[in-house]
Formats: sequence, C-alpha cells, structure tokens
Amino acid sequence: MSESTTLQDRQDIADLMTGWIHRDLGQWDRLRELFHPGARIEITWFEGAASDFVDASARMATTDLRTKHLITAPSVTFSADGIRAVSETNAVIVAENSTLDLGCNGHNRFIDRIERRDGVWRIVDRKSVYDFATFTFPAGIVEIDAEVVAKYPREYGALAYVLDRSGFPVERTFATQGSELERDIKESAFAWLGAEAGA
Repeated sequence: MSESTTLQDRQDIADLMTGWIHRDLGQWDRLRELFHPGARIEITWFEGAASDFVDASARMATTDLRTKHLITAPSVTFSADGIRAVSETNAVIVAENSTLDLGCNGHNRFIDRIERRDGVWRIVDRKSVYDFATFTFPAGIVEIDAEVVAKYPREYGALAYVLDRSGFPVERTFATQGSELERDIKESAFAWLGAEAGA
C-alpha cells in the first residue's frame, strides 16, 4: 500500500463492492451512487453507460426474473499516486424465473476500475469474468433445451439460458476463466492503473 492510500480507502472500495446489494433491493438511487459520471459496465445482458444500466435493472425488476448477488471482499491494487485502483471481486449471481420454474447460480468475478475524485471512490468501469454456472430447479426438474445452452460458453451457459428465456438475450461472447478475453481485460485495466490520472 502506498503512503497515499489508507485502510479507509480499502474499506471504501469494499463498501462499493458490497453496495451491489442496492440492486437486489431495488434501491436505484443508491445503486447510481456506486458509479462516477460517465462510468460504463459490460456484463452478459447489458453493455453501456452505468446510468442506463440502473434504468435497465429497474425494468428487469418488474419481470418474472429475480436476482441476488453474493459478494466477497475484493482484491485491490492501487496506483502509485493512490488516486486509481483496480479491484477483482468474487461474486455469485443467483437468478430465478418464477414463471419458468427455472433458476441458476453463476460464479463470476467483477473487474473494476475505480477512481477517487474529490475524496470519493467510485467505479468508472466494470467488466465481468465468468467462472462456472449451474441450473437450479426451485419447483422440480423442468426441461432444458441443450442445443440453446450449447450456444454459450459452459462457464456461463446456464446463466445465459435463464437470461435469454427471460427476455434478456446474451448477444456476444464474454470473458471466461483463463480466456484471452480475461487476459485482455486485466492487461488493459492494469495499463490504465499505471497511466497518469486524468489520462
């Protein structure tokens, strides 16, 4: 840890990560507060401005798809000047569509670029790496279309299937554990970390 970062900085960033609970609870204004203006997010069902993601999440909350996120403590690396940080955070995405009687557990890692502006740490870029996913059957076994599941990488196939069947299609390939996309995300994030603030 550099002289310009403190245990409080680490706690503030950990609070950003666990602040994802505001999404699960439908606290949309508090969810917005996790991001700096102009922040972006890329996950299976959404790519774009974080502000638009919050609006899209609010719309998702009105459907039969429910989600919950279990978030661990992040691994954080700070820039030399203590103004930027990159964090990697394990998470479990629990999803269930009550009409389909089908759900999933998806294990992923959030790779976040974070900046301290006017003394406040917030996310400026969030991407996700997917490790593995499994189906859940809350009311008993239901039929799964194996051909549709096979369209997606195994690491998030179950999650993508539930999202797609719920009206939130996954339209491109996302990073999985050990993939070239994961390496690109991390290399780019740590290159950004070493850049001058404001670059």
